[in-house]
Amino acid sequence: MTELTYKPRGLYFEEFDIGHNLVTAGRTITESDIVRFAGLSGDYNQIHTDAAFAAAGPFEQRVAHGLLVQSIATGLAVQSGFIEGTVLAFRELSTKFSLPVFIGDTIHVHLEIVEKKALPRLGGGQVIMKFRVINQAGKAVQRGSWVMLVQGKE
Repeated sequence: MTELTYKPRGLYFEEFDIGHNLVTAGRTITESDIVRFAGLSGDYNQIHTDAAFAAAGPFEQRVAHGLLVQSIATGLAVQSGFIEGTVLAFRELSTKFSLPVFIGDTIHVHLEIVEKKALPRLGGGQVIMKFRVINQAGKAVQRGSWVMLVQGKE
């Protein structure tokens, strides 16, 4: 019997270059996303879950949870492959929520590697990337930075 070995498709710490840019695929936010995230998180704030309440508010419709959008953004990054199987830990994030995301909006993520620091005792190094979550109109709805511990080659 042949033994299969798993090879991560993500980049190892040493393969990240400062200034490297990546744009992920897009993803449309659905009503189901919002309902499921409310159930998972317990955040049933009416701005997210009550169409009549939200219609009378400043955005005139339901808004996706900011942390839902952030979660989808990190998922898009993983699906792009460059960190799949090589990220050891998501260590830190800072995020500015700039614009609302509505049901039916399509988002994608622009990433730029801005800093890296070897951490051999942890098995790799820290990679800092700036991100922007962009909607279908080309506007940044979220921006900030992600700090990840990425596996080294050895």
